[in-house]
Amino acid sequence: MRSPHRTDDPSDRTDRTRGLVRFSDLPPGVLRDIALVWLADAVVGVSFGAIAVGGGLPVWVPVLMSLLVYAGSAQFSAVGILTAGGGPVAAAATGLLLNSRTAAFSLALADDLGRSWAARLIGAHLVTDETAAFVLAQEGRERRRAAFWISGVGLFAAWNLSVLAGALAGSALGDTDRFGLDAAFPAVLLALVLPALRGDGAARRAAAAGAVIAVVAAPLLPAGVPVLLALLGLLAARRPTPSRSTS
Repeated sequence: MRSPHRTDDPSDRTDRTRGLVRFSDLPPGVLRDIALVWLADAVVGVSFGAIAVGGGLPVWVPVLMSLLVYAGSAQFSAVGILTAGGGPVAAAATGLLLNSRTAAFSLALADDLGRSWAARLIGAHLVTDETAAFVLAQEGRERRRAAFWISGVGLFAAWNLSVLAGALAGSALGDTDRFGLDAAFPAVLLALVLPALRGDGAARRAAAAGAVIAVVAAPLLPAGVPVLLALLGLLAARRPTPSRSTS
């Protein structure tokens, strides 16, 4: 006869703990890289908040945009259009165009967000270039899931807190370009990408082709569009299919 007092099966407890994300699931080097991206993101966030308010927008605009949109390049472009006198429709359209690349990231990371609808809904909002880079660089489901949630949640917090700080500082920082804040984020991303380029010839071909496309298109097309076109460099990573000889 079965006891009315149910005891948990150790295997059930193991299955439940697999859904937990722990810092120990990642190598120390990955955690260090994630922390560096948090720092760089915070620096750029302060710049964005200061630029938005310095351009005449109220504090709540960059703060609310960071919470709901959460896309650095799209936010900078939208604020640039608004402060230049453009309308909200043009700003929103530009932001959507620039952020369309995350659709491909979401498909690639879908299995690493979690199985519940809540995890996938929240995770979809946290998908960025940086979180995708960290996840795709990991091997194993636990490491990939940990890389996503640790980098994603920390990045979201760092970005929004720094944007708020920059917006409150307003025009007190003056011209943010003189501090070189715009160069911090690309420099960190380049440092993260270099190891992958050294070990993968296909990645090197794709990166080189994408860089050439972006440089050529930059003087001719609006900001953001050359970055999207650079995705065509992925075609260079495809290896030609060897033709079958017929005897």
